[in-house]
Amino acid sequence: PRHVVRREVATRMADRTGSDVLASAAAGDEIAFRRIIAAHHEDMRRVCAYIAGDLTMAEDATQAAWVIAWKRLRDVREPSHLRPWLMTVAANEAKQLLRKRRTRAKFEVTTDASQEPGGRDPATGVSGMDVREAISRLQPDDRALLALRYVAGFDSNDLAIATGKKPAAIRQRLKRLLDRLREDLTDG
Repeated sequence: PRHVVRREVATRMADRTGSDVLASAAAGDEIAFRRIIAAHHEDMRRVCAYIAGDLTMAEDATQAAWVIAWKRLRDVREPSHLRPWLMTVAANEAKQLLRKRRTRAKFEVTTDASQEPGGRDPATGVSGMDVREAISRLQPDDRALLALRYVAGFDSNDLAIATGKKPAAIRQRLKRLLDRLREDLTDG
């Protein structure tokens, strides 16, 4: 019981601190905004890299997302919605850059799968290179959903907040995407 009380107090303090930081940043406090950047930048960059398949484009998308975040931070009412909102803004910027450049993402891959860490999985015969190529053939929206789920670690409830869709619909779409990737990998 004592540890439960401490955890509840810690959670309330974290929520209040998150609310204070969010409110301060939304009001134009650059120091509070820098705290938000420090907490979320790397995850946003990783999501963008997954979607774009290009580190330079990922950095550009992340920077563009921060500009939007600075201007629209007051749109976020709940501190618990901040991370999903930021990841969605970053994902949308990465998709927009892909559209603007009209290019398919190309991952840096080695030419010899045996040189990759782990090489081919002996049970499936699938290498990391095969997976990256299969992912690069997906539409940007599909890569964004996979990035938010598996790179940012969102569950279906977080994805529902980020996309405005119902959790059940998100789970179904993810299942279809994973089935499509499995099929692509077994065909290749």
